[in-house]
Amino acid sequence: MKILAVHNHYQEPGGEDVVFRSETELLEAAGHTVVRYTAHNAALAAGSGPAHAVRAIWNAKAVRDVRRVIRDTRPDVMHVHNTLAVLSPAVYRAANREGVPVVQTLHNYRLLCPGANLFRDGAVCEVCVGRRAAWPAILHRCYRGSASGSAVVAAIRATHDVLGTWNGVARYIALTEFAKGKFVAGGFSGGAITVKPNFVHPDPGVGAHRGGYLLFAGRLSGEKGIRTLLAAAERVQSPSFRLKVVGDGPLRGTALPPGVELLGHRSRAEVHALMRDAALLVFPSECYETFGVTLIDAFATGLPVIASRLGAIAEIVTDNVTGLQFTPGDASDLAARIDWALAHPTEMAAIGRRGRAEYERFYTARRNLSLLLGVYHDAIASTRKTVSVT
Repeated sequence: MKILAVHNHYQEPGGEDVVFRSETELLEAAGHTVVRYTAHNAALAAGSGPAHAVRAIWNAKAVRDVRRVIRDTRPDVMHVHNTLAVLSPAVYRAANREGVPVVQTLHNYRLLCPGANLFRDGAVCEVCVGRRAAWPAILHRCYRGSASGSAVVAAIRATHDVLGTWNGVARYIALTEFAKGKFVAGGFSGGAITVKPNFVHPDPGVGAHRGGYLLFAGRLSGEKGIRTLLAAAERVQSPSFRLKVVGDGPLRGTALPPGVELLGHRSRAEVHALMRDAALLVFPSECYETFGVTLIDAFATGLPVIASRLGAIAEIVTDNVTGLQFTPGDASDLAARIDWALAHPTEMAAIGRRGRAEYERFYTARRNLSLLLGVYHDAIASTRKTVSVT
């Protein structure tokens, strides 16, 4: 199969970039041909604000480029990961005009929420879900604290609603059933959304977990629950408590309580090494994640998890089976769960083994490749059916 993989890289590398690279490399390793068409938001450094706004909504050059690439390479399917803010959803229309089915991975909630994470003022927010005009996001400056930026992102959804662009996507990929439910609530057809999780590859291997420390790996920002974790660290009673924090972000300069060490940014291989040595992973996110790659990284290494009882996280981590859950934002509850876990190493080791079994059952590259190819075949079949009917 030949796949045209389309992705707009953000200025700060993130999980979407990792998935784009992992999936395209997986396809190529399996013998499929991947043609990449990418852009980078570093291009926003040049030019004017109004020009960037127009391009984010409809990039005529990207339409011409994608049509040219399709004519030159004749892919079977076009798989889009991100279009913000250079490519624009107009690339879907380019594929439609050339008769190539489109698949879109819903890595975040951008099509429902200009802020992308359904989170505002320290709490979950769904006020824009289902609205064609997401004016509350403009009022609250939900995109990067900017009213004008929020207006542009809101205009992308509204404009392409009117143009019917979203109808040109043959299949959407949601990463969890929870995320799918949010998009259905926002007006997307459930029949067009397939649930396919992310995966871990290569297999990082099971660790001995003898380091004795807890691990947090993620963005240092409010919605990721880092404040709650640090508050919990001050309440933990266990004398053996130590926490290593991996990541960077706006809260990097926050004062750290005793026993907490900031490691800053680390490569994924370094994070896997830390996971193989750690005693526990803490995932305290307070927003509606679409997934949680860090969780399945932990599963793959056999590392027990303590995670928020919230949305997709609670779907991935089964309480007292593949991890422990706590009330999101509740530092006292999290501290109590940490104390219990440190006092019950045998039970936590069993949870780690069940997490590893969960990885082997659901999150391997082999299973993901099968699911991904299934989505492509469904998209191709549905597009052919539409063409034959019309």
